[in-house]
Amino acid sequence: MTKPDTSTVGGAPAGRDYVSGARVLAVGVGATGLLTFLYFSLSSHLLSATDYGELSVLWATLFIVISVIYRPIEQLLSRTIADRRARGAKGNHPLRGPMLIQASFAIAFVVVAIALQPQIEELFGGSYSLYLIFVGATLAYATSYFARGYFAGYQWFILYGGLMLFESSARVCFPLAVLVGISSGQSAIAIGIFAAPLASLLVIPWAIARHSRLDRDAPELDVSSVAGSDVGFAGAVAAIQLGEQTLLNAGVLVADSVAGAATAGAVFSVLLITRAPLHLFQSVQTTLLPHLTGLEATKGGEEFSRAVKITVRAIVIFAAISALVMLLIGPSLMEFFFGTNTRFGRWGLAAVAIGMGFHLIAGTLNQAALARGRARAASAIWMLIALAFVGWMFVPLVSSALLRAELGYPAATATLCALLYILYRQSPRADGELAPAHRSVEDVIEGSGGIILTKDR
Repeated sequence: MTKPDTSTVGGAPAGRDYVSGARVLAVGVGATGLLTFLYFSLSSHLLSATDYGELSVLWATLFIVISVIYRPIEQLLSRTIADRRARGAKGNHPLRGPMLIQASFAIAFVVVAIALQPQIEELFGGSYSLYLIFVGATLAYATSYFARGYFAGYQWFILYGGLMLFESSARVCFPLAVLVGISSGQSAIAIGIFAAPLASLLVIPWAIARHSRLDRDAPELDVSSVAGSDVGFAGAVAAIQLGEQTLLNAGVLVADSVAGAATAGAVFSVLLITRAPLHLFQSVQTTLLPHLTGLEATKGGEEFSRAVKITVRAIVIFAAISALVMLLIGPSLMEFFFGTNTRFGRWGLAAVAIGMGFHLIAGTLNQAALARGRARAASAIWMLIALAFVGWMFVPLVSSALLRAELGYPAATATLCALLYILYRQSPRADGELAPAHRSVEDVIEGSGGIILTKDR
């Protein structure tokens, strides 16, 4: 039996692809995180506390929705394409299934958004403009997230980072326009949230067409995707994304419902300590899933664990430095970036920074679970922790909603990290779950180029 070349994943050394890809994405996505931070920093100074709070609620709601309905397809494409490329199938990757799932999610969203228009408008302070921006941005992100998964699977990391950088650059132009007096008001700033993904639609077709020639002469395996397994994987990842976005945004939404938009804006601002690193960590996550998938398909075992350990060590160092900075100068930094409407305590900020570290480690362990076909088990863990966090935010054991978020977030992410580590220590696919790429490829007895694949890998 002949196996794929274990020294390469997608035609290049696997380890080098992962490291160089992470470095390239770190620059683009890191700049994206900074520009997003700048967008909200400028907005907090240009808008009243209430208007800024409503903008924060819009952003939080938008990213709960798009992460749940679109990121699963990004992960599905990334994992499926990377797995097939690691096994020798460089082209002819099945896209119809993911496209149909993505389109179904988008159509379902439109139906729900129209049916719940009054409730959604009320969530945004009764603003019809914010409602339209929310709906338009959600639809525009469908193509953006599909392209991200396609780029990640092919390991076109410069394009992935460039796409995100292009979006964030377009978005930050709108508060800058208000700052210099070209426009004014909440809607003028908020429309940047819609314009950013819309602008990216102009460059995606060109990017795919230009880079598709890279695999023109590569061998192909005529392997069809299993639609049922695609849907199952996407559904599990949707639950994971719902859990993650609940941890990031439930505090904002609950604070809005129990204490008003101004408090919601304060909770959103403090959780930006987490959001900015998570933006940066997307560069690692984006390269990590196809890298681990390639290792699982070829080398597995020791190399797989080594990649996870290296990532976790880097996160621990970063989180420790962040917590120390928050202890020393955190309140001053928050006052500088977000004004004096809210006073932030240094210990609460440090706690959120520690929670951010646990969150990033949990994200790493989650990618390992997806690469090993444990998406369903991981999704159950994420949803359990998310529900516990929401319950904590509603129980007034701590009078301040802001302090509740500062204490609850690190406790929730620490527990999440522990449970995902237990899952990581278990045998791959112990629950019998197989990812779609494995199910389709394992039934191939003989592929092009003399590559023979069987279930006994």
